[in-house]
Amino acid sequence: MKVGLIGVGLMGHGIALNILKHGYSMLLLDHPGNQSVEDLLGAGAVKTDRASAVAQQSNVVILCLTGTPQVEDVVYRAGGLLEGMTQGTIVIDCSTAIPSSTLKIARAIEAAGGLFLDAPMTRTPKEAAEGRLNLIVGGDHALFERCKPLLQCYAENIVFSGPVGSGHQMKLIHNFVSLGFSAVLAEAAACAQRANIKPEVLIQILANGGGDGVVLNRLQPYIESRDSSGFRFSLANALKDMTYYTTMAAEIGAPHATAEAVRQAYAYGNQLGSSQASVPELISILADSDAMIRPSL
Repeated sequence: MKVGLIGVGLMGHGIALNILKHGYSMLLLDHPGNQSVEDLLGAGAVKTDRASAVAQQSNVVILCLTGTPQVEDVVYRAGGLLEGMTQGTIVIDCSTAIPSSTLKIARAIEAAGGLFLDAPMTRTPKEAAEGRLNLIVGGDHALFERCKPLLQCYAENIVFSGPVGSGHQMKLIHNFVSLGFSAVLAEAAACAQRANIKPEVLIQILANGGGDGVVLNRLQPYIESRDSSGFRFSLANALKDMTYYTTMAAEIGAPHATAEAVRQAYAYGNQLGSSQASVPELISILADSDAMIRPSL
């Protein structure tokens, strides 16, 4: 089986490396936004500059892109996936995307003779490199079972969520919870800093009470020593994901007032800080800003 990969970023690089370790052949789409691929080429991967060629020459194409605009571009553009789609080619979209767009893309790929799964991931580049991602998979269950050995090359926990689109729906719900907790903790830590509460006291109280959990563990190094390496997720991506969530919730008529407040917190962080700053750095941005003059975003 030949696997095509489009999107060799921080997450995609780890995915590619682990697929190659399991003996699959691989074709990469060359792109300026890729991480260095020299190690992947050294492990046997080859590259091409056209998405249509990836589709033509692969049994399975994995997409690992930033979001919906990038996925739509690589699918629909001249020289894109649809142009090179052959009968039976499987497309697995590991990106974070707006579910309504996912459904349209799935229909277009199926109309061109292909098959589609949405399989967004959670965890970080560290787990991607270790082959220990979490995947949430939507699509035909038989197709899911057929692709499972490939998915297990780079994922530790794989959950089938239901029909096409449900993977992306559940990913956005997950990220709302995770990023929501992160925004709450960032604001609390900024308040504690303004109140001159020692970081170790804040951590101890939260860890022994209702604030313990994965998010505290990820933000603790930054709270204690301004080490953001444990949560390498940018404020730009956090804002994107929260915007996708509120878009999805609005489209299906679900309440999203809390999500909108979280989205505004990340919009504020992007406005006052660097969009490429990591989520833990929101703590410093909030602590150093005047919350009384925060604009409505």
